[in-house]
Formats: sequence, structure tokens, C-alpha cells
Amino acid sequence: MTSTEQTLEQFRTLTDRFTQVVDAVADDRWTSASPCEGWTTTDVLDHVIDSQRDFLGRHELAVGEAPTGAPAVRWHAHQAAALNALGDGSVLAREFDSYFGPSTIGATLATFFGLDLVVHRWDLAQAAGVGTELREDELDHVEACLDELGDNIYAQGACGPAVAVGDDASRADRLIARTGRDPR
Repeated sequence: MTSTEQTLEQFRTLTDRFTQVVDAVADDRWTSASPCEGWTTTDVLDHVIDSQRDFLGRHELAVGEAPTGAPAVRWHAHQAAALNALGDGSVLAREFDSYFGPSTIGATLATFFGLDLVVHRWDLAQAAGVGTELREDELDHVEACLDELGDNIYAQGACGPAVAVGDDASRADRLIARTGRDPR
């Protein structure tokens, strides 16, 4: 399997895991407060949809009209459009100048958007009271992304300051705390 195929497979896997949480959110929980200050469960979902649509659109990958309807309906429509736009993954090798310098669509999907899918899945699960397990491979990914992003993760509009947790906190809790969320 090529690195492009691996990146696409990883993105599909993270998207599927995100979808499992979206599908578990009860209708009355879409207005619940999320761990993202000032955001509801719906706001978190809309952020994920909008940021992916914006990125794909800026790279001339057609995702169609913005999805409408109930939150889960919007997510499923977006997910189908995004995966369709990525196709067989050949577009992942396309280069562009990112905020951090030269990059590819695939590298950005693997890092920033992979991180986004894992952390915001946790946000949705917490807000909806459905829970989600962050797997070791995901924790490895989150840790590597946070290390790579460094203090840039705390830039305006990204994550709040890291939250202190005890030495006995789980690895998942320590990583979530690094993103400005209180895992307790």
C-alpha cells in the first residue's frame, strides 16, 4: 500500500469513527454545551464540516452545495461528498503552500484534519454523553500532531491553553488536556 493509499485509508477510518459518534447523538443533545467554550454539539459538527469543505474547495475539489437538514443528515451528506472529492486518493499528492510551508493535500488531511476528527469526536461524545474510546493509534497520531504543531496549536481560534491534569491521568486525558479541554 502506498503512502497516499494509507493516508486515504486513515482518513476514511477516522471519518467512520467520527460518524459512529454522530449517529449516537440523541436529537435533544445537539444543543448541549460542548467542551469547546461557547460551542454546542451542533457547532462542533458544523466546524468539522465547514473546515473540511473550505479546505477541499480551496483545492478545487468539488463538494457541491452545503448540506442541509438535521445535523446527522448534514454530516452524512458532507462525508459522502468529501470522500467522493478525494476519489482514489491521487489528489492527495497535490502540493500547495500551507501556513507552515510547502505541503500536500494528503499531509494536511493526515495531520490537521486527522487531529480534528479525533479531538472533535471526543468533544461530540462528551457533549452528547455517549462516550468514545480513543485508540492507541489515534493517541499516537494526536501526540505526533500536537508535537509538530507546537505552540501554533494555541493560536487565536485554535485551542485554548493546556489544562493541568494529575500525574495519574491517562494518556488520553493528558493529550485532550493539551488541547485546552478539561477531560474530567
